[in-house]
Amino acid sequence: MPRKLVVRTNPHSIAAEQYRTIRTNINFSMPDLTSKIILFTSASKEEGKSTTAANMAIVFAETGKRVLLIDADMRRPTLFRTFQLGNNTGLSNLLLGKGTLKHSVKASGIPNLDLLMSGQIPPNPAELLESDTLDELMGEMRELYDYVLLDSPPILSVTDAKILANRCDGTVLVVNTGKSEKVSVEKARDSLATAKAFILGVVLNNYPLTSENYYYHNYND
Repeated sequence: MPRKLVVRTNPHSIAAEQYRTIRTNINFSMPDLTSKIILFTSASKEEGKSTTAANMAIVFAETGKRVLLIDADMRRPTLFRTFQLGNNTGLSNLLLGKGTLKHSVKASGIPNLDLLMSGQIPPNPAELLESDTLDELMGEMRELYDYVLLDSPPILSVTDAKILANRCDGTVLVVNTGKSEKVSVEKARDSLATAKAFILGVVLNNYPLTSENYYYHNYND
């Protein structure tokens, strides 16, 4: 089932406006970088990180900037389902030295937004991410895009997210307000700190709305 791209389906909703607010906060947090590589992760699975990454990619593209959204989860990829595209080639293929970035990205159908799928699932995702090839690939991405957003596996599940967080300019931790346990969030924060990641902030999913939120929504309508 495709993930909900609320920024496209309901662009004037409260949720869509919150994604744009996050966009503004990220830009304020990284004012000196002309090209930004940002990781989205969570403590555990099903907290909304992939949905958040996809919607954030769209709101960055709305500003006219060149954006690349990458499915960096080479264990349980989802981006190809979100945009209903094939997953035969992608990040894993590039890390194995097969193909080029130019010929591996796919058009999203949204202006200014390109996609890089995870590619075929490899037996050794962590080893691929630790290779020098990833650094070379990121350097190429910086030359082509203003924003590169990576959707990674949960940080407490496998080591992939820690490796990526160390190499990205900033990391966003996505938390499901109604599901996440405090101890898991704290462990995720500590894991990012161990990886020497620059934590941009936390996105709270399923946060209960207040009357002020409803007023703001009606005011915009």
